[in-house]
Amino acid sequence: MQPLKLTLKGFRGIRYGLGQDVLTLDFERLADGAELVAIAGANGRGKTTLMDNMHPYLTMPSRAALSGPGGFSYYDHVCLPENEKDLTWSHEGRCYRSQVVIRLNGRRKTEAYLHALSDEGQWRPVCLDDGLVSDGKVETYSRCVESICGSADTFFTSAFSAQGKRQLSTYRNAEIKSLLSDLLGQEEIRALGQKANDTAKLIKAGLSSIRQELAGLDAEHARLDAGLHRLQGASDRVAQTLIEREQAQQALDGHRVGHARLQAQRDQSQSTEARRAQLLEERKALIVAGTRAIEGLKAQEQDALQGLERLAQRINSRRTQAQSRQSALMQSRRQCLNVLEEADTVQRAAHRLPLAELVLSARQQEIVVCRQQVQAMRDAQATERLLVQKLASIELEAGRAALKAQELAHRFGLVGEVPCAGTDLQGQCKLLGDAHEAQSLMPSAQGQISRLAQDKSLAEQELSLIRHRYEELAQAPQALARVERLVDMARTRVSRLSLLATRAGQISQARTALQTLELELSSLMAELGRTQGNETTEEQAERLQIEATRQRIAQALVQQAQHFREALNRLDAVLQGLPTPFDHQMLAAAAQAEAQERLALSTAEQAHLAAERDAQSRIELMAQARALADRRVQVQSRMARAEDSLGSWNLFARCMSNDGLIALAIDDAGPALSGLANDLLLACYGPRFSVSILTLVETGKGEQREGFDIVVHDGESGDSKSLGLMSGGERVWVNECLTRAVALYLAQHAGRRYDALFSDEADGALDPERKRMFMAMKREVLRVGGYQREFFVSQTPELTAMADAVIDLDAMRGHGVNVDGAKKWASA
Repeated sequence: MQPLKLTLKGFRGIRYGLGQDVLTLDFERLADGAELVAIAGANGRGKTTLMDNMHPYLTMPSRAALSGPGGFSYYDHVCLPENEKDLTWSHEGRCYRSQVVIRLNGRRKTEAYLHALSDEGQWRPVCLDDGLVSDGKVETYSRCVESICGSADTFFTSAFSAQGKRQLSTYRNAEIKSLLSDLLGQEEIRALGQKANDTAKLIKAGLSSIRQELAGLDAEHARLDAGLHRLQGASDRVAQTLIEREQAQQALDGHRVGHARLQAQRDQSQSTEARRAQLLEERKALIVAGTRAIEGLKAQEQDALQGLERLAQRINSRRTQAQSRQSALMQSRRQCLNVLEEADTVQRAAHRLPLAELVLSARQQEIVVCRQQVQAMRDAQATERLLVQKLASIELEAGRAALKAQELAHRFGLVGEVPCAGTDLQGQCKLLGDAHEAQSLMPSAQGQISRLAQDKSLAEQELSLIRHRYEELAQAPQALARVERLVDMARTRVSRLSLLATRAGQISQARTALQTLELELSSLMAELGRTQGNETTEEQAERLQIEATRQRIAQALVQQAQHFREALNRLDAVLQGLPTPFDHQMLAAAAQAEAQERLALSTAEQAHLAAERDAQSRIELMAQARALADRRVQVQSRMARAEDSLGSWNLFARCMSNDGLIALAIDDAGPALSGLANDLLLACYGPRFSVSILTLVETGKGEQREGFDIVVHDGESGDSKSLGLMSGGERVWVNECLTRAVALYLAQHAGRRYDALFSDEADGALDPERKRMFMAMKREVLRVGGYQREFFVSQTPELTAMADAVIDLDAMRGHGVNVDGAKKWASA
């Protein structure tokens, strides 16, 4: 597989690294004639994104979480509503074009198309030998690519070294065997093994069905045995049930005769029973009529009694109402008397209310005067404080003036004591000049002292007057408190007298109401005196009428009772003269006995039929048991054949599996792979390291078992150890030699060749010297395997400079689509 041209649209790595949504690279121009092509650029330029898309498989190997389907999704690495990968590549002399469209607008969807260039120069969908055509479906595309280039695992193990790629030493036994079998072209053997395994599964499923069928036959056999055991003695039960049926028939015939005899007797007594029923109906009607008549009279008597009760209730109600009215009038009379008892007090309060209001007004005037005196006292007290402060200030200032006058007198006294007085030097003497200045200032100092004395005298006089005024007003607060108490007392008295005076109208109303109540009480007492213990004329007439009605009803009751009793006696005498009635219970008992015998006969007949069916069923079950025994023999024979065939197919599937012929082929290929890896190690890194591939490993018990291990022999130390135990740098170059050895083996022995190899930062753990050897190994692999070129990514500038051509992504940043502007040749 050789990439020719690549267009990426909407990939995040290209957009973030180069600042453009579409990138197109023409590898035929960029790498024309070059064997080692380096893809260079700073971190984050999109080198790995570019490398991961230079193959036709639907994965980005450095981004895949795990190998196989489902380990990778394009949706996390694209950003436009419609994204595209367009790769033109060649393989085995034919040109192909892969177009992958990843849509994010609305529902996520991926379409993949594979076209091949025809002889006429037109792109046509790839069509496989089995008729499969690339139709845009991902599954169809993957099958077409694998049919052309082989499986993805083989490609990414041998020809493509992605970032973070698993080293061969980390593969488990089953994984490495599957990989090596694919590398060695053992697909047909694995397919035969898979078919044999599928056949074994089908036989196993059929064997399971046969076993289930046999289990069902065993269950059926058990059911038949249980049925035969249950039906044992059926012939004897047939004879016994026949005898019981004949006995039941005879008993039924006897009960039928007795029942017919009783029915004839019942028919003969029907006329007598009709007469008896007529008399009984008349007797019943007479009883009903008498009961109704007596109940009517009793109802009339009850109405009369209720009339007496209503009369008594009216009398009691009238008396109760009169007594209630009397009590209410007496209560109102007491209330009026209680109000009139305060008439003198209310009248006296109305007479004294004006005087109390005048007293309250006078007291209020006094409280105004007292408050003014209290305020004047407070003003005098404040004035006194100010005058005291003023006197203190005058005295302080007078003291200062006296001290100044003393100082000036002392300075003036120096005039006679200064030695230069009267000499020529007196004009230049400062002390003498100061003394003369003091002389001029003394009159003003004396004047100030006199003025301050006068001010003090005036202030003392004013202070004396203010203190005298304060003493006169000293009792003003006590007078104010006394007047306030008198005002409160006067206000309370006015309020009480006003409240009493307002009740004058209530007193007048009470007098009027008392007169009205006295009149009503007089008339009510007169009425009670007239009706006390007696009924009115109307009530007496009503009582007499009710008593007469009750007597008439009592007489009617006696007459009706006697009349109906005589009629009942006549009917009873006629009924006693009739013959004894027919006993229908005997007829019912005879009918019930006949029904029971008929039921017994039916039960006997059913038992006889059941016995005959059981006898027939036992015959049929015996026939089924014989047929079932023959069928069990056939099923057991089929199961034995299926078990023998299952063992043969399981053995064949194991022979065609990874642990059979494939393991032998791997054992045969192990030396060839080791030899190729050792040749690369010797040519590139010298004779220090050599490798051997082991397909049998030793267990802890010292036994040999199927496995896989890569053992590295160190020529300098003479030690041999597993590749997984070596240092990181040593493990890198040995693993790369093994990987490239696999590619060489494919090219030389398996007939599967890829024209280009790919490597993404595989030299990270190597020192500078080993990195140069690493580049030499790349050229040796190209030479030995006949590969056209290798694309690689490296962060080491020296290795990039050793390439034949460089695709510089830094030169593309911020520009449009660049096809061949990034190409440059390494200097010699």
